[in-house]
Amino acid sequence: MLLMRTTRSNQLYQIPQKLTLSINVAFESSGQSHPCLETRSEIDRVTRIINDHPFPDNPLHSTLIQHVPKHLLSNTFVENVLGRLFAAHSNGLKAFEFFKFSLQHSEFCPSSDAFEKTLHILARMRYFDKAWELMEEIQQTHPSLLTLKSMSIMLSRIAKFQSYEDTLEAFKRMEKNIFSGRQFGVDELNVLLRAFCTQRQMKEARSVFHQMHNRFSPNTKTMNILLLGFKESGDVSAVELFYHEMIRRGFKPNLVTYNIRIDVYCKKGCLGDGLRLLEEMENANIPPTLETITTLIHGAGVARNISRAWELFNEISTRNLQADIGVYNALISSLIRSRDVHSALMLMDEMEGKGIGHDSMTYHTIFIGVMRSKGIEGVSELCHKMFKRNFVPKTRTIVMLMKWFCQNQRLDLGLGLWGYLIDRGYCPHSHALDLLITGLCSHGRMKEGVECAKQALERGRPISEGIFRMLERYLVKAGESEMLWKLDQMIKKLQTVLPPSRRYAVGLARTNLVTT
Repeated sequence: MLLMRTTRSNQLYQIPQKLTLSINVAFESSGQSHPCLETRSEIDRVTRIINDHPFPDNPLHSTLIQHVPKHLLSNTFVENVLGRLFAAHSNGLKAFEFFKFSLQHSEFCPSSDAFEKTLHILARMRYFDKAWELMEEIQQTHPSLLTLKSMSIMLSRIAKFQSYEDTLEAFKRMEKNIFSGRQFGVDELNVLLRAFCTQRQMKEARSVFHQMHNRFSPNTKTMNILLLGFKESGDVSAVELFYHEMIRRGFKPNLVTYNIRIDVYCKKGCLGDGLRLLEEMENANIPPTLETITTLIHGAGVARNISRAWELFNEISTRNLQADIGVYNALISSLIRSRDVHSALMLMDEMEGKGIGHDSMTYHTIFIGVMRSKGIEGVSELCHKMFKRNFVPKTRTIVMLMKWFCQNQRLDLGLGLWGYLIDRGYCPHSHALDLLITGLCSHGRMKEGVECAKQALERGRPISEGIFRMLERYLVKAGESEMLWKLDQMIKKLQTVLPPSRRYAVGLARTNLVTT
């Protein structure tokens, strides 16, 4: 049986977001409302105030009292500010302070969405003590906010950053203390399994299944989560073996089951097998959804079959489906793979003309194509268009662009991207900062590199140990002992509130302290 197998692949395959969402209630859309233009302006203003606030030099609470009027604190406002702080990689303690501020000064009851965003920000930065503190407080004051999603957020991060035993202990703690009075069943088991499966920890997921399947009777969703975990490994054989075991256990495949199997074949470039499964599911009276067609279009791109990708795209309307941004992104990806950047750019314009808009995946894919075909000037032009639309891409796109600029010795564009993000209340990920500072120092622009490091530290974001040591070498060589001392003090002050990590800079050792 496949559940007894221990082999796994290290190769990572990205799960399409909609496919992931379809099997787990913990990550369903929150239905968050879109704020009006005036409210968006206030959201931007407050987000910048929080992100730019000197941390941990001054308490944030008094600043919030001064700059955030009580009438603004609606659920929509709080949710959107926290969403922006999450996207901006703000320090988790700042988000925690803002959420507590909203609890103390708002006449509205907090929403589960606001609580979950705060919890996610804390757990992402490994502030697990604060995350537990938050869950315990909510358990006492607003227990209705504790949902499968909040459980999933916490367990997934513990599974990622801590041990198997820590994750099981966290699950037990939730059952005994946090969700006390709630009868745990298969839904909670599914959340725990998903925490391991999304981290591609299939050995651990199998162990949990064997330990708990007698206590919590598994359902089709349980099997789909495990099937999705095998898909994560990119091993087609593992997926098919487990699928047959699933059938043997008496579970009937559903739409999600077929979508997972189609996806694993498409990612391997086996479009024919994906289309065979499409026919099979239709014969089983399981109509394909937009997610199914999106996956097949992407698979056609992987197989370099652009004509089939267009056919699948054009069939959408005949299936009584309506193309969304995900479908367009899949077709753009297929066009980029076939090196037809011109058609991809035209499709991007069509999206804007139809009001579909662009997301981070759109820009990321287009940037890859432009890098190959139009070089640095083409990338620069697309960047300026993105800036003009006030669009902020996700971390992997920012890191990709920063690496491209530095490799092409266009540090002016790297600094421009950094400044654009800082001005909009975002603190770029440490990988982007590492690339920029390394590029600046290697071209004799050490002081600009130090300034970027200070901007991150001032916003409560640590710098890496390797980058600090590099700056230390350059500063000592240049005789800039005072600048080094100030940087060291900022690091040590921030270190007092950061969770322990080998990745973070700890500053100068006492024996290495320099004086002017």
